[in-house]
Amino acid sequence: MSDDGFDDIPGTILFDAERSRQGYHLNMFCMSLMSADNRATFRADERAYLAQFPMTPEQADTVLRRDWNGMLELGGNIYYTSKLAACDGLSFQNIAALMTGSTQEEYAAMMLAGGRSPEGNRSKAEWRRG
Repeated sequence: MSDDGFDDIPGTILFDAERSRQGYHLNMFCMSLMSADNRATFRADERAYLAQFPMTPEQADTVLRRDWNGMLELGGNIYYTSKLAACDGLSFQNIAALMTGSTQEEYAAMMLAGGRSPEGNRSKAEWRRG
């Protein structure tokens, strides 16, 4: 991806035009899950259903492993990937917790307390110098 300054912010994956193109088929798969019939077909045989979408093997693997951050890195849009989460019975808060390595309860408590501290989270370069 381009070096536009956002790559230096910890936890930030910019969904830009390049990432949108990269993740087109991954995102179309996720959007297909808006249909109850498609969700049932996907649940019956995930690999066979995914084969209908010409995504990369890495993208399909992130779906099968439910690697939420990996999907975003490979072009997934958070709003589209949340359709997969909903198919699994997960809320947006559930996947946000998974993406941050916390439980849903820990994530909710953090957000209710004002979110993550900006200290140490503004720059990967500063973070590494620690």
